[in-house]
Amino acid sequence: MSFFVTSVGKGDGANLGGLAGADAHCQALATAAGAGSRTWHAYLSASASGGQPAVNARDRIGTGPWYNGKSAAAIAKDVGDLHGDTIDQARMGNNLSRTTVFSEKGETINGAGSTPNEHDMLTGSQPDGRAYTDGQDHTCSNWTSNATGGGRAQLGHFDRTGGGNTSWNSAHPSRGCSQPDLIATGGAGKFYCFAIN
Repeated sequence: MSFFVTSVGKGDGANLGGLAGADAHCQALATAAGAGSRTWHAYLSASASGGQPAVNARDRIGTGPWYNGKSAAAIAKDVGDLHGDTIDQARMGNNLSRTTVFSEKGETINGAGSTPNEHDMLTGSQPDGRAYTDGQDHTCSNWTSNATGGGRAQLGHFDRTGGGNTSWNSAHPSRGCSQPDLIATGGAGKFYCFAIN
């Protein structure tokens, strides 16, 4: 296993304790599942802030390849394959879908049509896996806010279904940053975790 969706979010909306807190959540879940010998990072971008440069999700996750833990299905062979960087890679697409995405426990994730629908994944990213540069908040204050109706988090759809487009990493923004806002949008504050080694 080198890829999973968190079986649970942190429970505080999009306040994940920043990138470090999100990485620690990935690491703790992986450790509980017997995969703690690897180093795990959350697939999250962060905006430039306070003199700190932006952080791109695609630059945080290692070089691949990545496999799920349930069927050992390949998710993507490398960062370019994951994001469709070339025309050929974009035509082929990565292998994230309802049938290949599982939690660290090997459990399926509720997608569109399930009750509750939890297909929204926190990413804060554009389709190419990079942070937004438009000055708007796409990361709920770089994953430190749980404000109701304030700020937004860019979300992807792991099941490639609904919401205007089928992007796994950049489908639409959340209503806000609180746990109720994330639930109302179609999520639960879950996110992708990748082994970087």
